[in-house]
Parts: sequence; C-alpha cells; structure tokens
Amino acid sequence: MSPDKKAQEHEPEGGMVDSEAFPLVLKRVAIDTWRENVAYLHRDCALYRAEGFQALAKVEVRANSKRILATLNVVDDTNIVGCNEIGLSEDAFAQLGVQDGHSARISQAPLASSIPALKRKITGERLSRDDFAAIVHDIAGHRYSKIELTAFVVACNQGELDREEVHFLTDAMASVGQRLDWHERPVVDKHCIGGIPGNRTSMLVVPIVAAHGMLCPKTSSRAITSPAGTADTMEVLANVELPMGQLSELVRTHRGCLAWGGTAALSPADDVLISVERPLAVDSAGQMVASILSKKIAAGSTHLVLDIPVGPSAKVRSMPEAQALRRLFQYVASQMNLTVDVVITDGRQPIGNGIGPVLEARDVMQVLENDPAAPTDLRQKALRLAGRMLEFDPDVRGGDGFAMARDILESGRALAKMDDIIRAQGARPFDRHAPQVARHYFDVPANAAGTVIGIDNLQIASIARLAGAPKIQGAGVDLFCKLGDVVEPGQVLYRVYADYASELAFARAATGDDSGYRIGAADAMPHVFVEF
Repeated sequence: MSPDKKAQEHEPEGGMVDSEAFPLVLKRVAIDTWRENVAYLHRDCALYRAEGFQALAKVEVRANSKRILATLNVVDDTNIVGCNEIGLSEDAFAQLGVQDGHSARISQAPLASSIPALKRKITGERLSRDDFAAIVHDIAGHRYSKIELTAFVVACNQGELDREEVHFLTDAMASVGQRLDWHERPVVDKHCIGGIPGNRTSMLVVPIVAAHGMLCPKTSSRAITSPAGTADTMEVLANVELPMGQLSELVRTHRGCLAWGGTAALSPADDVLISVERPLAVDSAGQMVASILSKKIAAGSTHLVLDIPVGPSAKVRSMPEAQALRRLFQYVASQMNLTVDVVITDGRQPIGNGIGPVLEARDVMQVLENDPAAPTDLRQKALRLAGRMLEFDPDVRGGDGFAMARDILESGRALAKMDDIIRAQGARPFDRHAPQVARHYFDVPANAAGTVIGIDNLQIASIARLAGAPKIQGAGVDLFCKLGDVVEPGQVLYRVYADYASELAFARAATGDDSGYRIGAADAMPHVFVEF
C-alpha cells in the first residue's frame, strides 16, 4: 500500500482532528532555506484546517523518536506537498534524519520561554547572564522565527551591548552545542575579523605552526559575503567536511587541520544568527566578538592570534575603532580563560593576488613552495602571524617567532606538513602550476596614468562574487597591480574570470560602474596602520 493511501486511512470524516493520531507522510522539499527549518503543509490538509495552523507559525515535527522545530509555510500546489504530506526544507529534513515517505506527526510548538527577555532587549533593557543563556538556548533549538531572530540582532546592534553583556552572550553561545577538549595546552588558533579579499593566511599559518609541533585544529567557515572563505579555498585542495571522529584523529596525528566547522556543531546558535546578520549586513562589535570567541572556545582553543585589518574599505576604518575593538576582545577573552594576542594589520587593499577559491589556492601553494612568483604581501603577513602564534610556545622567546616561522617555510617543512594534511583530509586534483580557472575572462585597464592610491576591498569582492565566486571555484579576480604601483593608461589592473556569460556580464557591468581602483598622485595614498 502506498504512503498516501496509508495516510488517507487516518483521515476522519468530520469533527476535530487529533494531530497525535493523524500521521502525515514525510516529503523532502528541495529548497535551501539557509539555516532555517521550514515545514510545508497543503492548505487543504485536514490538520491545517482543524488545528488552526497559521503561515509562519512555529510547529514541531516528530518522526522516529526525533523532533525538530520549524517555521510553517502553507502551499496550494500538490506538486510541492499533497494533502496528506508534511514537507521539510533541506536543512530540516537533514536534521530529522529519516527517509522520504516515513510517517511524521506535527503539532503547534510552544512559545519560546525566552521571549519575555527578548522583548526586554527590544526596549533597550540590559540583560543578565541567565537571560542570554535562555535566548541562545532557544535560538540554537530553532525556537525563534526569522522575525524574532531579526528583532534580537537589530536590538543588540542598535542598543550596543556593554562588555559584560558581550561576555554573557559569548559564554551562552559557547556552552550550547559540542565543546571540544584536546587535553593539552596550548591549543592555538588564528582568526581574522574579515573584510579583506584574498586574505588566506590561515592556510599558511596552520602548516607552519603544526610543523613546529603545536596543536592547531583550524575549523573555518565558508564564505558569507566574501568571494571565498578558508574552507572554500581549502576545498579546492582537499575534502573539508569531516566527521568529528576523523577530524580528531587527523589533528592528533598531524597536529593541525583545515576543515569546515559546520560538521562539528560548534556554537550552533552562531550559525543561526549569521543567517540573519548576512542579509541585514549587520555586524556589530559585540556580536562579532561573541561569534568569533564562542567558536574558538567551543573548538577547544586556549590561545588565539586575532587579526584586525584597518583601512578605508575594511570592516574597521580607523585606529581608535580598532583599539576599542581590541580592548573588547581582550576583556571577553580574559573572562573566558582564553589567551588572545590581537594584532592590528594593513587593511587598505586585498592580500595576495587571487580572489576566489582556485586563485587563492594557487597563491597559497606558491608561498608554500617558495615560488618567486608568490605574492610577497601574503607571505610576509602569514609569517608574522605564524611568528606570533609560535611565541605562545613557552620554549620560544618573545621576538624569535618570525625568524622561526620563516625557517620552517623556507626549509620546506611547512609544504611537507600541508601535503600531509591534504592527503589525510582527502586530496583533490589540483595542478599547482596551471590551476583550472573559469572558462571566460576579461581585463580591466587603467583609465589614466599615475600611481595606484586606492583599492576598494568591498567593490573588488563584489565583482568577484558577481563573477561566480565562491560557488564556481575557478571564478574570481586576479590582481596585477597593488597600492603604490605606477601605471599607464590601458595597463591591465586585474583580470576577471567567470564560467557563464551572464555572470561575466554582471561582473563587467560592475567594473564599468566602478573598477575599485583609484589612480592619482603618490602622496595621496592613505597611511597604513600596522603593529607588526
């Protein structure tokens, strides 16, 4: 008997419908709802009519002793879900972990217990540790609708969290989900607050530090608004989606990894919040600190080097802003027993030459191979960050880290360690000398003679994304000129790669509106703020 007929046998002829006694047939609806669990009911479903479910209401779906909370969408097309079916979006279906056609039950979800605390935050009230713990618990449990999540994010952004609230939020986020313990110290990590295209220093720092023998389990995110995250670029070279058992064994054997953090369930509330922060383009200081530190603490890190780039088109635009952010990171880290070394770096332009997964992987491998064509800025920044991390080793004297990192790189030990990590994670075909870039390209020339005095990080990143990065690994932007370079009219500033004519056209139109480059007199170049 088909699942539809089985379900029909339970449909009453009239009266109220008991949702517990009325199973529906589970159907996977192939829609990516980006970190939101969504359930689909047909408008003519007997349960929908009798129980009074409303669109966007929170519902509980149960199958095979598992349960999830989801936001209800109501449909009129039986091609999406039939009257006796309950549809689930991709994320929701994966969490429930059953097969298409399995029986499932649905009921109205109880109101999240932290809603009163959320409402107090919306009115500008300062929240307690318990308030944040309750809110984060409900967020991680998918008990909040997108509207409620948005309200929380905006309330925390507008009424900026004080430093104790940031501590409470960080602690709550780190405490929900899996928390790793490597049973040794130091466990080191490196993180950049983002906003600088091509900044793939982690893929150099990890093999350098691991070759020295320090434990560096680097779990990274995929791109949110950038043309590539560390996980996207590493995926060009190796598998990054590793189960925790394999990841732990790999780290203990090779002293490091470069994996996607999504499979580790570390600070899961952060992933949910990011799904709202991204379209809103909201990235307040407090939420940034809580997001970064909660992930590092949950991953078992004891020591962290944190990179804050400063520049006209970076996330942080001035030295006073960078110093205030550093103090906030230091305060919260100290409360969480995490040692943090905050480094303020040059964020005036992209780091390296390539922007996009394949092009960035090429740059990384050139540096590891000590190729003369390797981008100098990427090499030098990675060595300085690795040097700061090496100085977490109690046997390394302060100030000696940079020279040690350089020796590890130049000796080939870092390349050998990277090759070990790539093989252990599952190597993918990659020609280091002729990387597979996208099929089509066009060049963007200088429109005047002079010196490159400005490169807009945001515009260059936008052009790379319009070209298809990071979804198309070979798409992106390859820079031929950097700040301070003298150019002539018509000289190529950069090349844009795309796989599809439509994406090539979108990127070309964006460069026509604004190339992202400013050409002028050398003395008009913005000053650099660095603390190396």
